[in-house]
Amino acid sequence: MYGKSPMRAVLFLLGIQLTALWPIAAVEIYTPRVLEAVNGTDVRLKCTFSSFAPVGDTLTVTWNFRPRDGGSEQFVFYYHVDPFRPMSGHFKDRVVWDGNPERYDVSILLWKLQFDDNGTYTCQVKNPPDVDGLIGEIQLSVVHTVRFSEIHFLALAIGSACALMVIIVIVVVLFQHFRKKRRAERAHKVVEIKSKLKISKNKNPEISWS
Repeated sequence: MYGKSPMRAVLFLLGIQLTALWPIAAVEIYTPRVLEAVNGTDVRLKCTFSSFAPVGDTLTVTWNFRPRDGGSEQFVFYYHVDPFRPMSGHFKDRVVWDGNPERYDVSILLWKLQFDDNGTYTCQVKNPPDVDGLIGEIQLSVVHTVRFSEIHFLALAIGSACALMVIIVIVVVLFQHFRKKRRAERAHKVVEIKSKLKISKNKNPEISWS
């Protein structure tokens, strides 16, 4: 009986330490941080997360918005088992759920962008017992036209190079085709000339004298 007491004490202390360490395993949020979209179009505000706890009915997702020119924080979207869209305010009838919690995706779609949509969008995920962690942020800039980035220039350069290669291949193939055609025409003419000479020779045989 007394021999088991130290073991129980060790297990009890170990349990306390594990309980104290559990909150360290917090929810981690992943967002694109900076996003640019054209006025009047739709944009997907991507937000994914990781959690040590299994995803279940206790999962909650809250999206809020802070205007770039200042002002109070505004409600954008809420998810708990089912999506809850705003019934009034700036984002009424302009935001829909586009996530899949089973794949750790809690993204939303924002329709018909306006210039006053410029600002910071926050994505907060709680998956009890994982409720701690940083809140994801997306700095959205609504512009008249999308500026060319390095990726766009790279894609344009690759596309131009591919198009140039295709044109070169077509030119080479056509050149070889016409070259072979000219050779065939020349060979055919030579055959015709030889054939005419042979026919002419047969029609006018040389006269032999005895």
